[in-house]
Amino acid sequence: MTDDAVQDETRIEARQAGFSLVELLVVLAIIGMIATMVTPQVLGYLGKARGDTARIQVKNIAQAVELYYLDLGTYPTAQQGLQALVQSTGATWRGPYLRDARGLIDPWNQPYLYRSPGSGGKPYEIYSLGSDMKIGGSDDATDLASN
Repeated sequence: MTDDAVQDETRIEARQAGFSLVELLVVLAIIGMIATMVTPQVLGYLGKARGDTARIQVKNIAQAVELYYLDLGTYPTAQQGLQALVQSTGATWRGPYLRDARGLIDPWNQPYLYRSPGSGGKPYEIYSLGSDMKIGGSDDATDLASN
């Protein structure tokens, strides 16, 4: 083969080695369509996960309140609030009843609320207002309370 023929063959291979702009745009369009279908599903799982996390945290805090009651013979007052679980309140206090005060923050970065006495004749109630931080709501905005 001559040198000119080798150069022509090399130029043809070089042109065929890359992707055309149209091919790249088609791939980007496909990725965009997949992202628009998947994103709502992922966000739905995220909202559900936060609600599940809040339910578990409320149960853990309620258990800590019960331990507090066993040691002191009374539940924290509304004035003391949930901080009584992590800060000493007297000589018989054997806490902290929670490892970390960060456990008193819900998944939406709001403090869990405490009411003593609770509603319906309960001695206390621990609750979160959900993502909307308002009473009521649905889905991830649903209020969560201890039983």
